[in-house]
Amino acid sequence: MFNITGVIKKKFPEQQVSEKFRKRDFVLTDNSSQYPQHITFQLVQDRCTLIDGFNEGQEVKVFFNLRGREYTDKRTNEIRFFNTIEAWKIEGGAGQQQQAPAATSAPMPDITTFSSGDQNDDLPF
Repeated sequence: MFNITGVIKKKFPEQQVSEKFRKRDFVLTDNSSQYPQHITFQLVQDRCTLIDGFNEGQEVKVFFNLRGREYTDKRTNEIRFFNTIEAWKIEGGAGQQQQAPAATSAPMPDITTFSSGDQNDDLPF
């Protein structure tokens, strides 16, 4: 488990990737070093609404997990690796907090099996 404090730079709309999988991205600016870092976080499934209570420009603390997966390109048979920074809790000023709902018994889907429907798209999401 990791966490970082920064300013929300951009919130993107939720995307329905498949019938059973949805995601939402947002960008956090980390100003803790000499050069600002703009880091994209991903919210998935029921966590897509965690960012709703916060505004662009607001400082928040994001709790996240690093995820990595392997993907084989069906056209070239080339193996690729992807990393995702998956947020599961967001805290703002004055104790404002958004946390993922309690875990359900259903496992998270393996998103590498989903397709956007575009046969030329070699990415799994």
